[in-house]
Amino acid sequence: MPGSGEHESGVLTRKRAEEIFASAVKAARSLGVRDLEAMIGAGTQALTRFANNAIHQNVAERSGYLSVRALVEGRTARANTNRLDEEGIRQAVEQAIGLARMQKPDPVLLPLAEPADHARPARYFPETAAVTPDERAKAVREAVNVVEAESQIAAGIYSTGESVLALVNTRGVCAYHAETMAIFSITAMAGDSSGWAKRSSCAARDLDPHGAALIAARKAAQAGAPREIPPGRYTVVLEPSAVLDLVGQLFGDFSGTAIRDERSFLTGRLGQKLFGANIHITDDVCHPLQSGAAFDGEGVPRRKVTLVEDGVVRNVVYSRQAAAELGVQPTGHGFPVPTDLGEAPANIVIAGGDTPVDAMIAATGRGILVTRVWYIREVDPYQKIMTGMTRDGTFLIEDGKLTRGLKNFRFNQSLVELLADVEALSPAVRAAGEEATDMVAPAMKVRNFNFTEVTKF
Repeated sequence: MPGSGEHESGVLTRKRAEEIFASAVKAARSLGVRDLEAMIGAGTQALTRFANNAIHQNVAERSGYLSVRALVEGRTARANTNRLDEEGIRQAVEQAIGLARMQKPDPVLLPLAEPADHARPARYFPETAAVTPDERAKAVREAVNVVEAESQIAAGIYSTGESVLALVNTRGVCAYHAETMAIFSITAMAGDSSGWAKRSSCAARDLDPHGAALIAARKAAQAGAPREIPPGRYTVVLEPSAVLDLVGQLFGDFSGTAIRDERSFLTGRLGQKLFGANIHITDDVCHPLQSGAAFDGEGVPRRKVTLVEDGVVRNVVYSRQAAAELGVQPTGHGFPVPTDLGEAPANIVIAGGDTPVDAMIAATGRGILVTRVWYIREVDPYQKIMTGMTRDGTFLIEDGKLTRGLKNFRFNQSLVELLADVEALSPAVRAAGEEATDMVAPAMKVRNFNFTEVTKF
């Protein structure tokens, strides 16, 4: 059954969201306040966790919340609650109004957003919302069987759930988004090596846990008896998850507010060619491999924005507040107000190429294949130098072949330089990792990647 952006979730229907908001408005007007905005959310999350080749945990939760913002004579404040009865709603409204009245007037505070049409991408799949513990257990069993067949030990998670976000205000904004999400992650562990794979999708049918297990087990087997080679600058093939967790550290800087505050590496660099001519990056909420609502924290529709074109930084994103201050149009990427952070891209799409990972390896005389990276921290905010380590599948490439597993490396790598040194790109996929939000990204073959030391494992 195809997904539909128009689908309502039973955890929070449009009608129920409207009822909650009506109660909030009634409470606000009893206190003499007419300008109110509410974010109303609800969801279910079920998780099956496994380790040592057996399921050891199955948990599920259902949650809901109301986040209400009041505007009072040039002041604003927000209050949150998970009580959605009349009394809980009233108390949250009273708190928001009370906090607003304690603020100093903000001369640049904008009125509430006006209503506007937004896209409704297909993100809700009823069969994903309906996945049972038995179905997750069966998928986990099949994945564990793959790993056990290689005399390895499997650990990981399989989660499914649904979420709803409604954003409503007294100016007439009434935005609603329902979405399902499924995530499968597996680590295969051998005596002195490991392999890993992770998938996420709005549709559980796209995960293929069995295929992910095959990848993890193969990597663990190939990486056995890892060799240590000296640190230094190498040509690397970064698989999509490694690209995600590294390059994903850039995008909080693609913000009008961050540039205004001079805390972005793009300060003074808009319009410059920072990256290679083969780098094209957009923020596109409607991309078929993306997820998330098509409106921002004030209900403003998200626009498709070209961030990087032919290596040139073309645009950043703007909240309503930043756009008003800088004399541009908002792009629909603002965080809920009040906030000091302003905005950030939320649906990154890095355009891919036509070179599969196997072809990248075959065209490499000597290099390193990196499955994933972790423990990423920033060293230099202007050059975006990041440090971190490889893990769960690091391999030596010699004469176009993977010849052996390697002990892992620590790296210190400028992301600006990385994206200037990309030699080849694979087709883009929905990439899942641990250090950055899932996005659409290719594998990358990169020259001169800077490994600074070898780890002990």
